[in-house]
Amino acid sequence: MRDPRPNWTCLSCILLTFSLLCVTAENQCRIRNQVADCSHLKLKQIPSDLPINITALDISHNQLKKLPPANFTKYNQLIYLDAGSNILSKLEPELCQTLPLLKVLKLQHNQLHELTESVFASCSSLTELSLGHNIVEIKSNPFKDLKNLNILDVSHNRLLSTKLGSQQQLESLRELVLSENKISSLKKEELDFLSNTSLDTLDLSSNPLKEFHPGCLHAIGNLYNLVVNNAELGKNLTEKLCLELSGTKIKKLSLSQVQLSYIYKSTFRGLQTTNLTALNLSKNYLSMIEDHSLAWLSNLEYLNLEDNKIDHLSLYSLYGLSNVKYLNLRRSHVSKIEDFSFRWLSHLEYLLIDDNSFQEITPNMFTGLNSLKYLSLCNWTSGLHTVTNKTFSSLANSTLQILNLTKSRITKIESGAFSWLVHLKILDLGLNEINQVLRGHEFKGLQKIEDIYLSYNKQLTLTSESFAFVPSLKKLMLRKVACSSLDLSPSPFHLLQNLTILDISNNNLANIKDDLFDGLHTLEILDLQHNNLARLWKHANPGGPVLFLKDLLNLHILNLKSNGFDEIPVHVFKGLFQIRSLDLGSNNLNLLPASLFDDQTSLNSLILQKNLITSVEENVFGTVFKNLRELEMDFNPFDCTCESISWFVNWLNVTQTNIPGLDTHYLCNTPPKYHSSLVMNFDISPCKDSAPFKLLFIISTSVIILFIFIIILVHFEGWRIAFYWNVSVNRVLGFTEIDRQQEEFDYDAYIIHARRDRNWVSKNFIPLEENDQSQIRFCLEERDFEAGISEFEATINSIKRSRKIIFVVTEHLLKDAWCRKFKVYHAVQQAIEQSRDSIILIFLHDIPDYKLNHALCLRRGMFKSHCILDWPAQKGRVSAFHQKLQMALKSSSYIH
Repeated sequence: MRDPRPNWTCLSCILLTFSLLCVTAENQCRIRNQVADCSHLKLKQIPSDLPINITALDISHNQLKKLPPANFTKYNQLIYLDAGSNILSKLEPELCQTLPLLKVLKLQHNQLHELTESVFASCSSLTELSLGHNIVEIKSNPFKDLKNLNILDVSHNRLLSTKLGSQQQLESLRELVLSENKISSLKKEELDFLSNTSLDTLDLSSNPLKEFHPGCLHAIGNLYNLVVNNAELGKNLTEKLCLELSGTKIKKLSLSQVQLSYIYKSTFRGLQTTNLTALNLSKNYLSMIEDHSLAWLSNLEYLNLEDNKIDHLSLYSLYGLSNVKYLNLRRSHVSKIEDFSFRWLSHLEYLLIDDNSFQEITPNMFTGLNSLKYLSLCNWTSGLHTVTNKTFSSLANSTLQILNLTKSRITKIESGAFSWLVHLKILDLGLNEINQVLRGHEFKGLQKIEDIYLSYNKQLTLTSESFAFVPSLKKLMLRKVACSSLDLSPSPFHLLQNLTILDISNNNLANIKDDLFDGLHTLEILDLQHNNLARLWKHANPGGPVLFLKDLLNLHILNLKSNGFDEIPVHVFKGLFQIRSLDLGSNNLNLLPASLFDDQTSLNSLILQKNLITSVEENVFGTVFKNLRELEMDFNPFDCTCESISWFVNWLNVTQTNIPGLDTHYLCNTPPKYHSSLVMNFDISPCKDSAPFKLLFIISTSVIILFIFIIILVHFEGWRIAFYWNVSVNRVLGFTEIDRQQEEFDYDAYIIHARRDRNWVSKNFIPLEENDQSQIRFCLEERDFEAGISEFEATINSIKRSRKIIFVVTEHLLKDAWCRKFKVYHAVQQAIEQSRDSIILIFLHDIPDYKLNHALCLRRGMFKSHCILDWPAQKGRVSAFHQKLQMALKSSSYIH
């Protein structure tokens, strides 16, 4: 039965964005996205208070006796109407006039009896009509106006004939369901009304068919799929049916459960002139297939022989099926398959022979299946026992990609057992009885293998070379194989660099090393639940906790359920930034360390149910709860106190996270007054009384930290603060020199230098003055001081008359007491008082900043970068130095 509430296209942009979700007060219809579900409400009339813009209405399973067109007037946009399972006995022709857009009309399980010619006269838009499980009688042409109808269901109506009309009609029909009626014969004249159709499916199942009149199926225009299941055809009627199909365009034929116990050479002879591609012969108690009897089906691609009693497949049983791609022999009770029986199936891709009882795989059983991709040998009754290097030798030339050996009673795999299957990608050996040490050679030759399933075997012991020959492996399943120790070096998985899924759960693992998963950088899913790893994470463990997850940088899903963990190291999940699902349920965890989940910002699902967690605090869960979509923490003994769960309760009140069982299984354990009450009902209002103390603590802590910061700042950067403070004070209080843009300076720069550097100054600065292009004039003490005044006064006057002040910084300057105590001090003070950026430093020696500060109370950080110059060691760079000096001399003297 099709979905009674399809999601039809909305008719306007407004209705598309507005999702209506309400329940009407009168009849409790459920309305969503223009779909009204009024089923199972015991209604006796059409609801009148539904939205007028609905496009789908389900009023099935009620007590409606009729569908008055007047009641649908306001719902004229209906496209879908399901009125099934009511007590309707009559349908009025005006219904489709009222609903001109109606495409799907379902009237199954009612009491409709007679259909007049006018009943569907206005239903030209209908594409699907369901009249199953009624008692209709077809006397005229009730469907002649349904030119767009694709699906017509008149099953379970006690019809005696296939005749649904006396003239050509239903030209768009694709599916006609006539099953479960009383049709005993197919007559040409009774199917003439379908002569202009192209039926994809004609279903005549469960009818008492006894006769097929000549040409009956040729009366149908084009028939592609015929279903005649559960009919007592037997050998003769089956052969007659196939003869009637001769020359038609039939492609699919289903003859399941038609009591065809033998297939003779003549059974399908009539299908020789067809293009039949699919044949279903399941559930027929078929016991024999005569040699060459299927040779007529040369175009067949799909053959289903499931659930039969075929005891023996001989060399020629499947002869002629060269185009078959899919063969299903499940539960066919095959006890013997001769060598080369499948040699004719050169194009076979899927072979399913599960649940059979043949004794062994003979050396040439599968010879000829060169196109085979999928082979399933599940639930082999007699069992395969040992897989030798000869077992699948007959598949050496095949392209087999998937081999399913589940439940085949395998006990041992010999070396090179699958070496013939060089194209194999998936090998399923699960649910067997394998008991051996895997040394690696068992999988030798599987060059393209991607998935190996070994889960649920008796006992597998891994070695460091167990998977040495399958480096291409992406998925490895080792669940419940009694592998209790992986304390190996190197790890059994060390060569599986492409592994994305690893399941080693349910093994009672207790001993593993921290490098077990080293190198598995592509691993996305790791399943470790139901083991015994608790000791590994204990701080008392010899050597400390074993952080075996440390190298799994791309892990997405991690399952650690039921491992007995009662301690968890704080760094165990560090670096697992990609993890999206984490299951720590059914352990003994109580106190979780702060910042445990700080790296799990991508986590969507967190499972911590059935632990011993008493408190849920922000410093543990604050980060991980931000992006969480699903949380399971039920069945924990929560301590309902302010310190333990007040933050958690606050979070529960605002979160959009899905939390199953929140209103049933999240219960307080302590204190006694809250025992067995819901966590979400815990009153957090008393917890707010501690707010002033928290605020006081925060303020006092902040003040102490600020005080410490200021002390450190003054200690290391006090000189810089004092310098800029003096500049700012002098600027604010107005101690600024009149800008001398209008007044002239006598000198461009006054040069302060040690006496021992006098010759260097004369040699390098006087030539700059003599350069006609530079037009620079320096104030030199030996040459330009006024006669008759003291050196003290001359220095002060020269500094005032100079636009810039140059310090020639050398080791001699730092030791010259007169320069240090007077000249430099006076120059700096004047620059500060006048808010002028007038000092230029020229370093002849490499003077560390701490020496400069100690001797002259200056630092490089007090000056702009263009005012700090270094005398070049190479003569070729002197001209560049002169250029930089001229730029510094001409730069603005204002501190901006």
